[in-house]
Amino acid sequence: MLTVRDIMTDRLVALTAADTLLAARQVMDMARIRHVPIMDKDGLFVGLVTHRDMLSATVSRLADIDDATQDEIYAGIPIGEIMRSDVKHTAPDAPLRDAAHLLLTHKYGCLPVLDGKRLVGILTESDFIRLSIVLMDALDNVEADPPLE
Repeated sequence: MLTVRDIMTDRLVALTAADTLLAARQVMDMARIRHVPIMDKDGLFVGLVTHRDMLSATVSRLADIDDATQDEIYAGIPIGEIMRSDVKHTAPDAPLRDAAHLLLTHKYGCLPVLDGKRLVGILTESDFIRLSIVLMDALDNVEADPPLE
C-alpha cells in the first residue's frame, strides 16, 4: 500500500508568522509554489498561506497602484495576519488513498505532512499528477511488452 511518504514533497520552503506578505509572494514566485507552510520560532508547524490567501489579501490591479507602492504595502503586512491555522494535515505513514480522498472531497490544494507537530513534507495536487504520470508510463510499458508464451 502506498503511503503519503511515498509521494510527498520533502524539500520545503517555509516562513514564519512575522515574515511579510511581500516575502511570501516572492517565495511563491521564485520557487513556483502555491502553498507556504508557516513555522514558529521552534520550527514547529503553525499554519499555511496559499496562493488563494495571497490573492484575497492583495490590492487589486484595478486600484491603479504602481508595483513599488504595492510592494511597500505588502512589506508591512505580517503573514500571521492572513495565514490559516486551522489546517487539515496528514501523517507520513497515512495511506495515500485516505489523503487523496481528503484532498478531493474538501477541495484542498495541499496537505501539510506532520510527524507530531514537526513538518516533514507537503502533499499537493502536483504530487498526484507526478504519480499519475509514473503509473501511466508503467501501464504503457506493460501494454508494449509482448505476451509471454
